[in-house]
Amino acid sequence: MKNNPTIKSNQKTLVGKVVSCAMDKTVVVEVARFIKHPKYGKYLTRHKKYKAHDPNNQGVVGTEVTIRECPPISKDKRFIIVS
Repeated sequence: MKNNPTIKSNQKTLVGKVVSCAMDKTVVVEVARFIKHPKYGKYLTRHKKYKAHDPNNQGVVGTEVTIRECPPISKDKRFIIVS
């Protein structure tokens, strides 16, 4: 039930780079977003790190992956690797 890979329409899908794969069946993915400053209009890059479930331990540091939101797997893991 926890790792049900069926896609629902309201699940977030994000693209980012793997920055750590030291944990078992877990990778840390850094997602960058490009936002415009509300007052000055300058474009800025904001980064956020997500822990994602990697059932086959295939994640390698530096690769670009797609992660999808899923029901909580552990305290911090709320995403699963799609590709």
